[in-house]
Amino acid sequence: MRMAKERLDKALSSLGCGSRKEVGAMIRAGRAAVNGEIIRDPAYKVTPAEDQLTLGGTPVRWRIGRYYMLNKPPDLVSACVDNLHETVLSVFPEAERRGLFPVGRLDKNTEGLLLITDDGGFAHALTAPRRHVDKVYAALVEGRLELSAPKRFAEGLTLADGTLCKPAVLKIEGVQDGLTRVEVTLREGKHHQVKRMIAAVGGHVEHLKRLSIGPLRLDASLAPGEYRELTEEEVSMLRNAARGNAAEETV
Repeated sequence: MRMAKERLDKALSSLGCGSRKEVGAMIRAGRAAVNGEIIRDPAYKVTPAEDQLTLGGTPVRWRIGRYYMLNKPPDLVSACVDNLHETVLSVFPEAERRGLFPVGRLDKNTEGLLLITDDGGFAHALTAPRRHVDKVYAALVEGRLELSAPKRFAEGLTLADGTLCKPAVLKIEGVQDGLTRVEVTLREGKHHQVKRMIAAVGGHVEHLKRLSIGPLRLDASLAPGEYRELTEEEVSMLRNAARGNAAEETV
């Protein structure tokens, strides 16, 4: 099946080359080419992933889905637009932000692995409640946790407001600077869930960082605020993890 054609100015704009107005001006100035031929009509129709585009002599790569791993720093909100705070999209060049959004969310002060994409189906597969893709967090906790905390997590504890959580894994790993170091594995994503679950067993989360989503771990080479594109293998791993967990749910 052939893909639907779209206007040249719309295609170049969606690929991060500028606004429709800016791209249209460049096309009319003779700076765009399709399959080696200069095109001056912004309405000229092109076929995604088939036609070869250049702008200003530079090849423009078709992108059918963009997938990024971000090491989210604190103080950025997991949203596309926010009137009060900077968002996670602020780390991307403005020309690349069009169509991108975070997959799920991390609280404003939570750090670590956050996926950014423009693929709604991919995002839904990883965040739909029935998919149950594991997410692993490292936390530093103030206060003495109940001895029964790991068991209560494993059984699915009840939060202070009566919310019932699915079974989770709590590993107590030691003490760091007077705080208890723990690792938490969740298969769901309720609001402030790690912090609320820790509070339910006597602790207070001082620092929280997401380490992994399904089989994908945060790249240790990424400093806070840095990101990189996922490899095809990583995208495939995440898709397979989501499909596998959905299949388990139906057995």
